Amino acid sequence: MLFTFAIFLIALAAPEPADLIVLNANVLTMDAKLSAAEAFAVRSGKFASIGSNANIKLLAGPKTRVLDLAGKTVVPGFIDAHAHPRPIYDEDSLWYDIPAGPDQVKTMEDLIPAIRRKAAKTPKGMLITGTGYQETKLGRHPTRQDLDKATTNHPVLIRHSSGHLSVCNSAALEIAKVTKNTPDPKGGEFQRDKNGEPTGLLKERAAAIVRSATSQPEVPDSDKVAGYRACLRLFLAKGLTGIHVAGTDPKSAQLLSAARRKDSPVRLYIMLRERDIDQAVELKRSTAKDEWGVRYGAIKSFYGNSLSGQTAWLYEPYANQADYFGLAPARSRASLEALVLRIHKAGLQSCIHSNGDREIDVVLDAYEAALKAAPRQNHRHRIEHCSVVNEAILRRIKALDLVIAPHSYIYEHGDKIENFGAARWDWMLPNRALIDQGTVVAGNSDYPISAAVPLLRIHDMMNRTSAEGKIYGPKQRCTIDQAIRAFTLGSAYAEFAEEHKGSIETGKLADFVVLDRDPRKVDRKAIKDVAVLRTVIGGETFYEKR
Repeated sequence: MLFTFAIFLIALAAPEPADLIVLNANVLTMDAKLSAAEAFAVRSGKFASIGSNANIKLLAGPKTRVLDLAGKTVVPGFIDAHAHPRPIYDEDSLWYDIPAGPDQVKTMEDLIPAIRRKAAKTPKGMLITGTGYQETKLGRHPTRQDLDKATTNHPVLIRHSSGHLSVCNSAALEIAKVTKNTPDPKGGEFQRDKNGEPTGLLKERAAAIVRSATSQPEVPDSDKVAGYRACLRLFLAKGLTGIHVAGTDPKSAQLLSAARRKDSPVRLYIMLRERDIDQAVELKRSTAKDEWGVRYGAIKSFYGNSLSGQTAWLYEPYANQADYFGLAPARSRASLEALVLRIHKAGLQSCIHSNGDREIDVVLDAYEAALKAAPRQNHRHRIEHCSVVNEAILRRIKALDLVIAPHSYIYEHGDKIENFGAARWDWMLPNRALIDQGTVVAGNSDYPISAAVPLLRIHDMMNRTSAEGKIYGPKQRCTIDQAIRAFTLGSAYAEFAEEHKGSIETGKLADFVVLDRDPRKVDRKAIKDVAVLRTVIGGETFYEKR
């Protein structure tokens, strides 16, 4: 009897078998000590134990899956803290955006046939759209006359790679009733030629005026869900297990959430727009404990314009235009302060898009006023991008305990930085300066402004080198550990989730990525070439490179 009871006690003390054990790995945990390990176990979707092969093997049971990585490197799942997921559609659909980036359109002559092909499939009078053109690669911005060569029977609107500029044809201007006598909207501009005629280039809010006047196809919800799923599958293939959706409406958020089902369960942190503050409060409450899937709690707003679109508002003029300081934000200072205070008092996280130093100071004033009016610990209010800074701005960010999500897109957009002048380059995209002063940096792509490829973005943080090979601001180069942490634990912190994800530690969600090489050991110029072999969410593989 005593012997039987002893056996029973031993059975009770034995650890429960793991669902999955990973052996013979080079595990970069990204915990506080930057610990390394060679194995770990997963149970019920969470890391159950991290350690040696010998210890982890003890957790194997008859139904335990075993993954032997033969020395491959494991890192926590990457989290992109500022992205704009877009449905990816088939090129035969009416709502397909013509890809106009440098990979598809290398010259102005390449752009016209692409639009002409789309026009042949599109009903007369319906808007034709494209996205991603770069004037620095094409040699200049397209004009309405360029686009008129493709079609005069359809309005055409092609978006710049920054997302803050567009170019349209004459038909679009006519439909929107934009002429040489049309005043510029507040916070926007219709570029004009020497005779005062619109060239077709639309800056900031001017594009919305033209777009809203045109006839656009209605996309069925089922097609949107399928398109979002294709986007999430793309993210998974690059090692992304989480995304902060940087500004959307509740309906689009629901469709994106629906796309996660079955085989694309990328974890989402949703920033709603400022018109949805009341709904955000309710959704934050109802999703607060959803560590597994979709959470709310943030509001995305704007005070300022674009870095790569060169509309950011600056204290000193652009280097290529002695009298140009960018475009002043459409919103007043008083309006911004009232908005921030409302978000703050609602218990939500404020995430403000702001790029130029002149813009950022006003944002800091608004945060300072809100915190003075209603002190609150652990607010984690954010500045999205925060691209052009100075010493005073950095000190204020630290004092206000803000989280910053800077760009890391010099590889694609270094040539756009030229016109800010070399004297500014070490004060732009200040990832290293922020990290060194103890500010939490959230790694991000601003997809589709740059590719949602964490290893390319990490490469960018480390090298600050354009695809053409030019270095911009070497003082802001980060170490490999700083860059990886920004895309893991930094982004988790930026959504109040560092207790649940962002590092490989016992009790956290078992989100991890298998790489073909150790990014700490390859040449820093080869980081972008490290390949994702497997993406795992909650202990289940959702992407595997064949």
